[in-house]
Amino acid sequence: MGLPHNASMTSQEHKQVVVAGGGIGGLAAAAACARHGLPVQLLERTAQLSEVGAGIQIGPNVTRILQAWGLGEALAQVAAFPKQLQARDAQTGQVLGSLRLGERAQALYGAPYATIHRADLQSLLHGAALAEGVQVRLGHAVHGWRETADGLEVNTADGANVQANALIGADGVWSAVRQQLLGDAPARFTGHLAYRALVAQADLPAHLRSDEVTVWMGPRLHVVHYPVRGGQWLNLVAIVHGDKPAQGEAWDNAGHTQALMQAMGAVGRDLHERLASVPAWRQWGLHDRAPMSGAREMAQGRVALLGDAAHPMRPYLAQGAGMAIEDAQVLAQSLSAGGASVPEQLRAYAEQRWARNARVQARAIRNGRIFHAQGAVALGRNLSMRFMGERVMDVPWLYAEATK
Repeated sequence: MGLPHNASMTSQEHKQVVVAGGGIGGLAAAAACARHGLPVQLLERTAQLSEVGAGIQIGPNVTRILQAWGLGEALAQVAAFPKQLQARDAQTGQVLGSLRLGERAQALYGAPYATIHRADLQSLLHGAALAEGVQVRLGHAVHGWRETADGLEVNTADGANVQANALIGADGVWSAVRQQLLGDAPARFTGHLAYRALVAQADLPAHLRSDEVTVWMGPRLHVVHYPVRGGQWLNLVAIVHGDKPAQGEAWDNAGHTQALMQAMGAVGRDLHERLASVPAWRQWGLHDRAPMSGAREMAQGRVALLGDAAHPMRPYLAQGAGMAIEDAQVLAQSLSAGGASVPEQLRAYAEQRWARNARVQARAIRNGRIFHAQGAVALGRNLSMRFMGERVMDVPWLYAEATK
């Protein structure tokens, strides 16, 4: 594949892009840049790529990009495509409102709404990166970098040095690249704990199986569940308020049903039965950052941040992975644009992305307050959903095409 660089660019502009991190954001960035003809090397700290079992939702803004990358057929083989999102009261079980997905999402936004196991999405993107010629190096944690006469020298924790023209920090919420670039405070604990589980639908009683997205809302809590892996498995996430786990930054710890039930308090019979059907939970504390305030938080010079390294967000808009994939699309387009230096290209990427990411971060925080509301606020939420339904549950500004 030929490199689509502008003929006037100097030889230094032909050096490779180095991506730090082999999660969903890093693999998406690597695959997207390689699709545009850029040489890419991905450095991942772990000895093997793995995702702890959990599902994610990807809206039409995300599936549209995956389809454009030629991954639509592969996505269809591993994802589920719920026909509806239903909101219910966690204490009474009453249906508060519903949002049609399926054909409606396809008709309105030109792409489907999907739910997928994280490991399946990571595997899909890993395969795409390899197919595009990305060099994936495992067991290499990016420790930092230094500027050279014609680019960057990226240093790994094991002493390796990699020459790069651009470094993309996609190394997650505890990003080492961010620490050197911005030197700001660590991500903040939100006061919320997430319990996650995957259960084979065949192991559940028929009345607990589901082919749609369901959100249960209650005082200081909410639960969401939806199908993954073609509908064969059910992914469940319960979020409650609580103290920071003793494990600190660790994000995957054994969770206990008794502790979850105690934190949730009284919930309705329907929800209680569903939670009690889960044989094992994984638990971790949720961390985020305040919404972004400018492009310099995403890129400076030859270094840029992407995904959780740039804008970790609460899961109440189901767009953490989605924003990382959107970042990857814009990053690749910016780096392959001719007639500009790499710092200019990365600045253009950041200018195009930071405000949208900030809006999603802020909306996710707001949604969390609404989901977990009590008293008059909860009553107002329930009435709005009951009488306005899709008008308040849909987010056209998010799902409509945001990248060019």
